[in-house]
Amino acid sequence: MYNEVSFNSEGAELRGRHYSHPAGQKPTVVMTHGTTATITMAVDQYAEAIFAAGFDVLLYDHKNFGLSGGEPRQEINPWVQTRGYRDAVAFLRVKQPYNPIALWGDSFSAGLALVAGGLIEDIAAIIAQIPVCGVALPQGLTDDGALEVMKEIFENGDVSGGAEQTMGPMPVVSSDQLNTPSLLTPIQAFRWFIEHGGRHGSRWENWVTRVIPDTPVACSPYVTAPYLRMPVQMMVGRNDEMVHCNLEIQRAVFDRVAGEKEFVEIDGGHFGLLWHSSGEFDEAVHRQIAFLSRVFRGN
Repeated sequence: MYNEVSFNSEGAELRGRHYSHPAGQKPTVVMTHGTTATITMAVDQYAEAIFAAGFDVLLYDHKNFGLSGGEPRQEINPWVQTRGYRDAVAFLRVKQPYNPIALWGDSFSAGLALVAGGLIEDIAAIIAQIPVCGVALPQGLTDDGALEVMKEIFENGDVSGGAEQTMGPMPVVSSDQLNTPSLLTPIQAFRWFIEHGGRHGSRWENWVTRVIPDTPVACSPYVTAPYLRMPVQMMVGRNDEMVHCNLEIQRAVFDRVAGEKEFVEIDGGHFGLLWHSSGEFDEAVHRQIAFLSRVFRGN
């Protein structure tokens, strides 16, 4: 069903799977997972379903996580992960130069897919599944030249961050927030990560360091949304328990998207559609395939 592939990004080899059909030019969906998760933690089920519907898929682990290389291990940096999307697209455009490319992200990566879509040329569509858009609107410059500053940071900026912008190392999830606080606090997060990350071969580890560099423009989809002129599907979890998936901010981002757009609400909070198999998963992937079919096939 897929070939194992790798490509370079930020001095590391990012590794994953290329699901490709044997003949013809197929739209390709670039997919990666959210905070600390790996490609075997439900996102591979989305990839397989999208591939079975007739689309090619490039699915990879972020730098520092899972199969991919990079140091320090388990470090999240939004700019670095957004550059990973850029380098995945560049890899595909050498390998299959005529295939249109869509971006797909889940949770933290869904917000980054909305950022990357505004910074990478000629992205054909975006699916942002339960996107992290922030607790509140971003501080600092968001309009009037913000995109140009953002592009310069994206291409050439020092995004290493310092100690004052670093949180951790700490557990990703914990069942005891009083004695062992974690990055993700809801008990639903603990249940999902322990179930999926605890499976043999997942390569998931329950610790993380998060770096949010202090840049003149935040790595935020609120900034890039007015420049997203490709079709965008934003899929949110009804009554999402994750504070960084504030529905008010998600809607503010969606309202700023310039192109054709679709807003979808799925039951089950943040993690409902990440349980396979479930009614929420089935509804989510059905809506996503229908969106891709409309965009690329006109039906």
